[in-house]
Amino acid sequence: MSSPRKRHGGGLFNTLSSCISTTLVLLLLGIVVFFVQAGAGFSRQLRENFTLQVLVADSLSRADLYRMQTELRRLPYVRHTAYISKERGTAEMAALMKEAPSDFLGYSPIPDEFELYLKAEYACPDSLQRHVPELRRRKDVADVIYPKEMMNFVDYALPLTGLVMLIVAGLLAFVSFALINNTIRLNVYARRFTIHTMKLVGARWRFIRRPFLLRAMGIGLVSGLLADVLLGTGIYMMLSLDIYVATLATPTVIATTLAVVLGCGMLLTLVCAYFSVNRFLRMRGSEVFLH
Repeated sequence: MSSPRKRHGGGLFNTLSSCISTTLVLLLLGIVVFFVQAGAGFSRQLRENFTLQVLVADSLSRADLYRMQTELRRLPYVRHTAYISKERGTAEMAALMKEAPSDFLGYSPIPDEFELYLKAEYACPDSLQRHVPELRRRKDVADVIYPKEMMNFVDYALPLTGLVMLIVAGLLAFVSFALINNTIRLNVYARRFTIHTMKLVGARWRFIRRPFLLRAMGIGLVSGLLADVLLGTGIYMMLSLDIYVATLATPTVIATTLAVVLGCGMLLTLVCAYFSVNRFLRMRGSEVFLH
């Protein structure tokens, strides 16, 4: 018969190994959750950086330009507007071409224009096909230019990438559940004789399950906190190395990732322990000794 000290040491080892394996699984899950959210934020930022260049018709007064800008700002798909004067546009074109257009044309063909920064949900070809013709029909608008090819590519590529990441996240969640379930089941398996003994003395299933569930929640809590510490450290290192990541790793994204990891750690271990204990509770005495 093994001594209490050996049994205590074995239980401590099982708990420690359960915490380590669960932490590693939750860490992987947290990485996927973080990048899925960061990808969604990147998609939104990319769409919000698309602009409609509204070229203004000639001979508009300052009052007309101000009135036009006010009307453009009120459009439901416009996030904000930027006015680019004829002089500024000419200077930017001269800097780009290394020569002013007026040097070889005799005049500057660059008109006044408004850049309309779009809301993310409207920055797609299907939406703009309805709104751009309305802008072009205005008497004070000479033309409307927007990066249609780039929008078509983004509209095709980003949903496909998001779908792939969601599939990966779903598969990883399934694998995480399976791995945590095996870890908890082995932990319960080591105490199957204790469960059988408590059944023989008439203990209720609820009473037998309680310590296993509390222990599993404790493992999930500790594992979730450890995984959060590792994730938080990794995110902090990324922020210190790449400035652009800071625009994607917003406080909301970081908080959601850490909360999901902690919640999944406690929930998954609790569910796995519940079903594992029930499995041994349903066994007869002969089945317990055969396993």
